[in-house]
Amino acid sequence: MSPYTGGMATRTDRDGAVPDAVVALVDLLNSRPYANLGDKLDDPARAAEVLRPFGHDGVISAERLGLVRALRSDLLGLVGADDPGAWAALTGRASAVTFLQDFSTPGRVELRQVTGDPVAGRITREVADLVSAGNWSRLRFCANDECQEVFYDTTRSRTRRWHSYEYCGNRTNVAAYRARSAEASRASGA
Repeated sequence: MSPYTGGMATRTDRDGAVPDAVVALVDLLNSRPYANLGDKLDDPARAAEVLRPFGHDGVISAERLGLVRALRSDLLGLVGADDPGAWAALTGRASAVTFLQDFSTPGRVELRQVTGDPVAGRITREVADLVSAGNWSRLRFCANDECQEVFYDTTRSRTRRWHSYEYCGNRTNVAAYRARSAEASRASGA
């Protein structure tokens, strides 16, 4: 079995809790084909599992699947990047979703979606909430080039490099140590 399980993100990691909405976004981003794993959205059961937190509760239409894949692609281009052009592309794609402010509950404002695909709307809204909270930069790709899983960095310093230190971090550090040791052996003539 591959060490890159591609399973659903956990709700907690060694550094802290991950909000459910962020878990859902990470799962969506990791539904892409990577590390020898296929696209989870190609399998209807797995696609339903990935999209359920965003309000999906029925048969996935080809139109919705295409829209979700396009959103996922836009979002992947934004992980670890601060490219205004990529944000503009996401803005263009999200423009089909319209929200209305609902002030009917005293002391609260709710955003109610009035146009666009409801799943795409929920994805868009969760991204907006993450960006507004200043936490978009916590999403990043694992530094292990063979992995590249997206994860949410819960560390205070925002310096976590691997989705799993136990696997990817340790593996990378051991490989670097062995390379340094081999180089030192060659340099000393041993």
